[in-house]
Amino acid sequence: MSLLVTGSIGIDTVETPHGRAPNVLGGSAVYFSLAASLFGPVRLVGVVGDDFDHAMFDPLRSRNIDLRGLEIRKGSRTFRWHGRYEGAMNEAHTVDVELNVLAERNAPIPAEFHDSRYVFLANTHPTLQRECAEKMRGAKLIVSDTMNLWIENELDELKKTLKIVDGLVLNEGEARMLSGSAHLVKAGRAILDLGPKFVVIKKGENGSILVSRDDLCMMPAFPTTNVVDPTGCGDCFAGAFMGHIASLDRVDRESLRAAMGRGSIVASFVLESFSIQALHRVGIADVNARLAELRAMMQFA
Repeated sequence: MSLLVTGSIGIDTVETPHGRAPNVLGGSAVYFSLAASLFGPVRLVGVVGDDFDHAMFDPLRSRNIDLRGLEIRKGSRTFRWHGRYEGAMNEAHTVDVELNVLAERNAPIPAEFHDSRYVFLANTHPTLQRECAEKMRGAKLIVSDTMNLWIENELDELKKTLKIVDGLVLNEGEARMLSGSAHLVKAGRAILDLGPKFVVIKKGENGSILVSRDDLCMMPAFPTTNVVDPTGCGDCFAGAFMGHIASLDRVDRESLRAAMGRGSIVASFVLESFSIQALHRVGIADVNARLAELRAMMQFA
Protein backbone atom coordinates (compact mmCIF):
# COMPACT_ATOMS: atom_id res chain seq x y z
CA MET A 1 0.00 0.00 0.00
CA SER A 2 1.06 3.60 -0.61
CA LEU A 3 3.34 5.13 2.03
CA LEU A 4 4.26 8.83 1.93
CA VAL A 5 6.95 10.61 3.92
CA THR A 6 7.57 14.34 4.20
CA GLY A 7 10.82 15.44 5.78
CA SER A 8 14.27 16.88 5.41
CA ILE A 9 16.88 16.10 2.77
CA GLY A 10 20.32 17.31 3.72
CA ILE A 11 24.04 17.29 3.28
CA ASP A 12 25.76 16.19 6.48
CA THR A 13 29.25 16.35 7.86
CA VAL A 14 29.61 13.85 10.68
CA GLU A 15 32.46 13.26 13.14
CA THR A 16 32.63 10.22 15.43
CA PRO A 17 35.45 8.40 17.25
CA HIS A 18 35.68 6.28 14.07
CA GLY A 19 36.44 9.13 11.68
CA ARG A 20 34.97 12.02 9.74
CA ALA A 21 32.52 11.92 6.82
CA PRO A 22 32.22 15.30 5.06
CA ASN A 23 29.33 16.30 2.78
CA VAL A 24 27.41 13.02 2.79
CA LEU A 25 23.73 12.43 2.11
CA GLY A 26 21.45 12.82 5.12
CA GLY A 27 18.05 14.04 6.25
CA SER A 28 15.08 12.38 7.90
CA ALA A 29 13.21 11.69 4.66
CA VAL A 30 16.25 9.99 3.11
CA TYR A 31 16.89 7.60 6.00
CA PHE A 32 13.16 6.91 6.42
CA SER A 33 12.64 6.17 2.72
CA LEU A 34 15.55 3.75 2.40
CA ALA A 35 14.42 1.85 5.50
CA ALA A 36 10.75 1.75 4.49
CA SER A 37 11.57 0.69 0.92
CA LEU A 38 12.74 -2.67 2.27
CA PHE A 39 9.06 -3.49 2.80
CA GLY A 40 7.32 -1.77 -0.11
CA PRO A 41 7.04 1.35 -2.27
CA VAL A 42 7.63 4.79 -0.74
CA ARG A 43 6.64 8.26 -1.90
CA LEU A 44 9.15 10.92 -0.83
CA VAL A 45 8.22 14.60 -0.51
CA GLY A 46 11.07 17.00 0.22
CA VAL A 47 13.04 19.97 -1.08
CA VAL A 48 16.67 20.68 -1.91
CA GLY A 49 18.41 23.73 -3.30
CA ASP A 50 19.91 24.07 -6.74
CA ASP A 51 23.33 23.37 -5.19
CA PHE A 52 22.38 19.71 -4.63
CA ASP A 53 24.35 17.03 -6.50
CA HIS A 54 21.68 14.84 -8.08
CA ALA A 55 24.05 11.86 -8.20
CA MET A 56 23.68 11.63 -4.41
CA PHE A 57 20.16 10.30 -5.04
CA ASP A 58 21.33 7.28 -7.05
CA PRO A 59 20.96 4.93 -4.03
CA LEU A 60 17.32 6.01 -3.69
CA ARG A 61 16.65 5.61 -7.41
CA SER A 62 17.81 1.99 -7.17
CA ARG A 63 15.11 1.30 -4.58
CA ASN A 64 11.31 1.40 -4.83
CA ILE A 65 11.19 5.12 -3.94
CA ASP A 66 9.04 7.54 -5.96
CA LEU A 67 10.87 10.88 -6.22
CA ARG A 68 8.14 12.84 -7.99
CA GLY A 69 7.63 14.76 -4.74
CA LEU A 70 11.21 16.08 -4.79
CA GLU A 71 11.36 19.84 -5.35
CA ILE A 72 14.59 21.43 -6.58
CA ARG A 73 14.20 25.04 -5.51
CA LYS A 74 16.02 27.52 -7.71
CA GLY A 75 17.95 30.22 -5.90
CA SER A 76 17.95 28.26 -2.62
CA ARG A 77 20.55 26.16 -0.83
CA THR A 78 20.15 22.67 0.60
CA PHE A 79 19.85 22.06 4.34
CA ARG A 80 23.26 21.33 5.88
CA TRP A 81 24.15 19.84 9.27
CA HIS A 82 27.53 19.28 10.92
CA GLY A 83 27.44 17.05 13.97
CA ARG A 84 29.92 15.41 16.31
CA TYR A 85 29.57 12.28 18.47
CA GLU A 86 31.92 11.51 21.34
CA GLY A 87 32.41 8.69 23.85
CA ALA A 88 29.48 6.27 23.78
CA MET A 89 27.91 8.31 20.94
CA ASN A 90 24.55 8.51 22.68
CA GLU A 91 23.92 12.08 21.59
CA ALA A 92 24.98 14.29 18.69
CA HIS A 93 26.48 17.70 19.37
CA THR A 94 25.63 20.16 16.61
CA VAL A 95 28.74 21.98 15.41
CA ASP A 96 26.94 23.96 12.73
CA VAL A 97 23.57 24.00 11.00
CA GLU A 98 22.32 25.86 7.93
CA LEU A 99 18.53 25.56 7.60
CA ASN A 100 18.47 27.09 4.11
CA VAL A 101 15.41 25.60 2.29
CA LEU A 102 13.99 24.26 5.57
CA ALA A 103 13.50 27.85 6.75
CA GLU A 104 11.35 28.63 3.73
CA ARG A 105 8.27 26.50 3.00
CA ASN A 106 7.19 22.90 2.57
CA ALA A 107 7.61 21.10 -0.71
CA PRO A 108 4.16 20.71 -2.28
CA ILE A 109 2.57 17.26 -2.17
CA PRO A 110 1.91 16.16 -5.78
CA ALA A 111 -1.73 15.57 -6.63
CA GLU A 112 -0.94 11.96 -7.53
CA PHE A 113 0.26 11.40 -3.95
CA HIS A 114 -2.97 12.57 -2.30
CA ASP A 115 -4.37 9.03 -2.24
CA SER A 116 -1.56 7.79 0.04
CA ARG A 117 -2.98 5.49 2.71
CA TYR A 118 -0.05 5.72 5.13
CA VAL A 119 1.69 9.01 5.96
CA PHE A 120 4.72 9.84 8.09
CA LEU A 121 5.40 13.46 8.99
CA ALA A 122 9.10 13.56 9.83
CA ASN A 123 10.37 16.19 12.20
CA THR A 124 9.62 19.78 11.22
CA HIS A 125 7.59 22.68 12.60
CA PRO A 126 4.27 21.28 13.95
CA THR A 127 2.27 23.86 11.99
CA LEU A 128 3.79 22.60 8.74
CA GLN A 129 3.11 19.03 9.83
CA ARG A 130 -0.51 19.90 10.48
CA GLU A 131 -0.86 21.51 7.05
CA CYS A 132 0.33 18.28 5.46
CA ALA A 133 -1.90 16.13 7.66
CA GLU A 134 -4.96 18.17 6.76
CA LYS A 135 -4.28 17.56 3.06
CA MET A 136 -4.10 13.80 3.68
CA ARG A 137 -7.39 13.32 5.56
CA GLY A 138 -8.17 10.19 3.56
CA ALA A 139 -5.13 8.37 4.91
CA LYS A 140 -5.64 5.27 7.03
CA LEU A 141 -2.72 6.13 9.35
CA ILE A 142 -0.86 9.40 9.94
CA VAL A 143 2.14 9.35 12.27
CA SER A 144 4.38 12.28 13.20
CA ASP A 145 7.79 12.84 14.73
CA THR A 146 8.82 15.83 16.87
CA MET A 147 11.76 17.27 18.82
CA ASN A 148 12.58 19.21 21.98
CA LEU A 149 12.72 22.54 20.11
CA TRP A 150 9.00 22.37 19.29
CA ILE A 151 8.07 21.09 22.75
CA GLU A 152 9.88 24.01 24.34
CA ASN A 153 8.89 26.79 21.94
CA GLU A 154 5.80 25.68 19.99
CA LEU A 155 3.87 23.57 22.49
CA ASP A 156 0.42 24.98 21.60
CA GLU A 157 0.99 24.31 17.89
CA LEU A 158 2.32 20.84 18.66
CA LYS A 159 -0.76 19.99 20.72
CA LYS A 160 -3.01 21.08 17.83
CA THR A 161 -1.11 18.72 15.53
CA LEU A 162 -1.28 15.83 17.98
CA LYS A 163 -5.06 16.08 17.98
CA ILE A 164 -5.24 15.08 14.31
CA VAL A 165 -2.51 12.42 13.98
CA ASP A 166 -2.86 8.75 14.84
CA GLY A 167 0.60 8.14 16.25
CA LEU A 168 3.66 9.94 17.58
CA VAL A 169 7.31 8.86 17.51
CA LEU A 170 9.79 10.62 19.83
CA ASN A 171 12.78 9.89 22.02
CA GLU A 172 12.75 9.36 25.77
CA GLY A 173 13.91 12.87 26.66
CA GLU A 174 11.23 14.40 24.49
CA ALA A 175 8.59 12.09 25.97
CA ARG A 176 9.48 13.20 29.48
CA MET A 177 9.51 16.85 28.44
CA LEU A 178 6.15 16.67 26.65
CA SER A 179 4.38 14.69 29.37
CA GLY A 180 6.02 16.11 32.49
CA SER A 181 6.55 12.54 33.71
CA ALA A 182 9.94 10.89 34.33
CA HIS A 183 8.42 7.39 34.11
CA LEU A 184 8.28 6.47 30.43
CA VAL A 185 5.15 4.31 30.57
CA LYS A 186 3.31 7.06 32.44
CA ALA A 187 4.74 9.56 29.96
CA GLY A 188 3.39 7.57 27.02
CA ARG A 189 -0.06 7.29 28.58
CA ALA A 190 -0.11 11.02 29.31
CA ILE A 191 0.72 11.76 25.66
CA LEU A 192 -2.19 9.56 24.55
CA ASP A 193 -4.46 12.08 26.29
CA LEU A 194 -3.23 14.70 23.80
CA GLY A 195 -4.78 12.83 20.90
CA PRO A 196 -2.63 10.05 19.35
CA LYS A 197 -3.85 6.45 19.45
CA PHE A 198 -0.32 5.20 20.11
CA VAL A 199 3.09 6.53 21.08
CA VAL A 200 6.49 5.04 20.23
CA ILE A 201 9.27 6.12 22.59
CA LYS A 202 12.80 5.50 21.30
CA LYS A 203 15.48 4.76 23.90
CA GLY A 204 18.54 4.34 21.68
CA GLU A 205 20.68 1.36 22.66
CA ASN A 206 18.03 0.48 25.26
CA GLY A 207 15.35 -0.23 22.68
CA SER A 208 11.88 1.27 22.42
CA ILE A 209 8.44 1.28 24.02
CA LEU A 210 5.04 1.18 22.33
CA VAL A 211 2.19 2.59 24.40
CA SER A 212 -1.42 2.46 23.23
CA ARG A 213 -4.83 2.37 24.88
CA ASP A 214 -4.86 -1.42 24.94
CA ASP A 215 -1.22 -2.47 24.74
CA LEU A 216 2.27 -1.99 26.10
CA CYS A 217 5.26 -3.43 24.23
CA MET A 218 8.92 -3.27 25.26
CA MET A 219 11.25 -3.93 22.31
CA PRO A 220 15.02 -4.32 22.82
CA ALA A 221 17.53 -2.85 20.41
CA PHE A 222 19.44 -5.37 18.31
CA PRO A 223 22.86 -5.57 20.01
CA THR A 224 25.15 -4.75 17.10
CA THR A 225 28.75 -4.29 18.21
CA ASN A 226 29.89 -2.35 15.13
CA VAL A 227 28.69 1.17 15.95
CA VAL A 228 30.25 3.71 13.57
CA ASP A 229 27.68 6.51 13.21
CA PRO A 230 24.25 6.75 14.90
CA THR A 231 22.97 9.47 12.54
CA GLY A 232 19.59 8.55 11.07
CA CYS A 233 19.03 5.62 13.42
CA GLY A 234 15.70 6.94 14.72
CA ASP A 235 14.50 7.80 11.21
CA CYS A 236 15.36 4.28 10.02
CA PHE A 237 13.43 2.84 12.96
CA ALA A 238 10.41 4.91 11.93
CA GLY A 239 10.82 3.97 8.27
CA ALA A 240 10.89 0.25 8.96
CA PHE A 241 8.03 0.62 11.45
CA MET A 242 5.78 2.40 8.94
CA GLY A 243 6.97 0.35 5.98
CA HIS A 244 6.02 -2.92 7.64
CA ILE A 245 2.60 -1.63 8.71
CA ALA A 246 1.91 -0.40 5.17
CA SER A 247 2.97 -3.76 3.74
CA LEU A 248 0.45 -5.54 5.99
CA ASP A 249 -2.21 -2.88 5.31
CA ARG A 250 -3.63 -3.10 8.78
CA VAL A 251 -3.18 -1.26 12.07
CA ASP A 252 -3.77 -3.46 15.10
CA ARG A 253 -1.95 -4.81 18.14
CA GLU A 254 -0.13 -7.52 16.21
CA SER A 255 0.97 -5.33 13.31
CA LEU A 256 2.25 -2.57 15.61
CA ARG A 257 4.29 -5.06 17.65
CA ALA A 258 5.70 -6.67 14.50
CA ALA A 259 6.61 -3.23 13.16
CA MET A 260 8.49 -2.43 16.38
CA GLY A 261 10.69 -5.49 15.79
CA ARG A 262 11.46 -4.48 12.20
CA GLY A 263 12.29 -0.97 13.36
CA SER A 264 14.81 -2.31 15.86
CA ILE A 265 16.49 -4.47 13.25
CA VAL A 266 16.76 -1.94 10.42
CA ALA A 267 18.07 0.71 12.81
CA SER A 268 20.90 -1.67 13.74
CA PHE A 269 22.22 -1.65 10.17
CA VAL A 270 22.49 2.12 9.69
CA LEU A 271 24.71 2.31 12.79
CA GLU A 272 27.40 0.30 11.03
CA SER A 273 28.59 2.98 8.61
CA PHE A 274 28.63 6.68 7.94
CA SER A 275 25.57 8.08 6.15
CA ILE A 276 23.57 5.48 4.19
CA GLN A 277 26.47 3.24 3.10
CA ALA A 278 25.47 0.18 5.15
CA LEU A 279 21.73 0.74 4.85
CA HIS A 280 21.92 0.90 1.05
CA ARG A 281 23.47 -2.58 0.94
CA VAL A 282 20.84 -4.21 3.16
CA GLY A 283 18.17 -6.48 1.72
CA ILE A 284 15.07 -8.02 3.27
CA ALA A 285 16.92 -11.33 3.73
CA ASP A 286 19.42 -9.53 5.98
CA VAL A 287 16.55 -8.04 7.98
CA ASN A 288 14.88 -11.42 8.41
CA ALA A 289 18.14 -13.05 9.52
CA ARG A 290 18.68 -10.53 12.32
CA LEU A 291 15.00 -10.69 13.21
CA ALA A 292 15.39 -14.43 13.81
CA GLU A 293 18.41 -13.73 16.02
CA LEU A 294 16.47 -11.16 18.03
CA ARG A 295 13.58 -13.56 18.56
CA ALA A 296 16.01 -16.25 19.76
CA MET A 297 17.58 -13.82 22.24
CA MET A 298 14.18 -13.03 23.73
CA GLN A 299 13.09 -16.60 24.37
CA PHE A 300 13.00 -17.76 27.95
CA ALA A 301 11.14 -20.27 30.09
